[in-house]
This record gives sequence, structure tokens and C-alpha cells, in this order.
Amino acid sequence: MKRALCILLAAVMVLSLAACAGETEPDSNSEPPQDNNTPNEPDTPSTPEDETPQPNDTPDTPPEDSPSEPDDTPEGSKILVAYFSATNNTEGVAQKLADSLGADIYEITPAEPYTEEDLDYGNSKSRSSVEMDDPDARPAISGSVENMEQYDVVFIGYPIWWGEAPRIMSTFIESYDFTGKTLVAFCTSASSGFGSSDSALRAAAGGAAWLEGHRFSAGASSEDILAWANDLALE
Repeated sequence: MKRALCILLAAVMVLSLAACAGETEPDSNSEPPQDNNTPNEPDTPSTPEDETPQPNDTPDTPPEDSPSEPDDTPEGSKILVAYFSATNNTEGVAQKLADSLGADIYEITPAEPYTEEDLDYGNSKSRSSVEMDDPDARPAISGSVENMEQYDVVFIGYPIWWGEAPRIMSTFIESYDFTGKTLVAFCTSASSGFGSSDSALRAAAGGAAWLEGHRFSAGASSEDILAWANDLALE
């Protein structure tokens, strides 16, 4: 009897243990627990490799061979050499003068070019003869000087016609305001001197300061031309 009772108690204990074990089994429908103890990822930059900042292509400071400041060397007076040349003699002198002084150059071009017949001084009815016989003649000019106001000194070159500057030079002078500027005339001729060839031009540009002009031969050298210009003591 005792033996049977012990077996029965043992069986009850086994069943009780089995029931407890079943209660601790996980629910297959539940979410797996989150591992809050997972170590943090290392603190790495968020910039992708292909977006890694590169050094600037242009350095912050200029290279040694490039000036960091503009050249502020004073340029002095702005000079223009304006000339009329019917046979290219005055053109050669004007070009040498402009080159020697580093000046701008402007050719006074007639709207109607002069032909060989126009320049026949022996013909009283040639174009040049008729113009020089009329103090009021003003041959038209093609084009104009841009920004004449920028020039401080203007050289005026022309050939001598009948002891005077051609009438087209009066057209040029009367086309601009030379007030406050310095004007210097020069001429070319085979034999005639400078004389009073610029008297009409001086009268037309009364607001300008005129310096003494000079006559050159067509073959004047650059050295002679520059020596004359230097003697003017231009500022």
C-alpha cells in the first residue's frame, strides 16, 4: 500500500513539472525582442566617398608671378596724333610721331577721296584749287574720333597747300570741343616753311592752348621727330 502511494505521488510531481515547463515556451506569433545592448556603430562621416571634399582648384593667394594688385603706374597725358595725308607724306611723319610718343593715331579721311586731278595745283579749276580759294570751304570727313574728351594733347598734321592747312583741317577742328586741351600742329612740304599755316585752326579752336608748330620733310627721321616733341616739354 505504501509502495503504491509513493508511485502515485511521484507521478503527480512529474505532471506538475511538465505543466510548468509548457508555460515558459515562447509564443511563436510574438515579435523577437530588440537587442538594446547592441554596441553603437562607429561615428563615421556621412559624406559618401565620391562626394569627399576636394581641395580648391584655385588657390586663395595668387601665384608669385601674378601681381595681386593692378599696375597703378601713372600713364601721364593721353595723346592723339590726328593727320590728313593726300599723298602719304604726312602719314609717314604722323606714324613716327605716334610711335615715338606711344600716342593714339587717327587719319582724317575725306568723305570724297582726292584724286590726282583734284590735286593739280596748276589747274585753277581743280578741286583743291577751288577749296583753297574759298576760306569757308569745309570738305566732309568720313568717320570721327571716339571719346575725344579723353585726350589732353592733340597733334594736328597736314600737308601745306598754298601756304595754309587744307580746308578739311578746319572741318576737323570745328567738329570737336578742344577747350582745355593742348594742340600742336605739324606739316609736311617740299619747300614751304610752317609759317602761319595753322592760323585758321587756332582761330577755330580758341579754347585750346597752342604750342609752336613745325615743318618736316617727308623723309624726316624718328629721332628728329621725337627730339622736336621732347622740346615741347609736354606734361
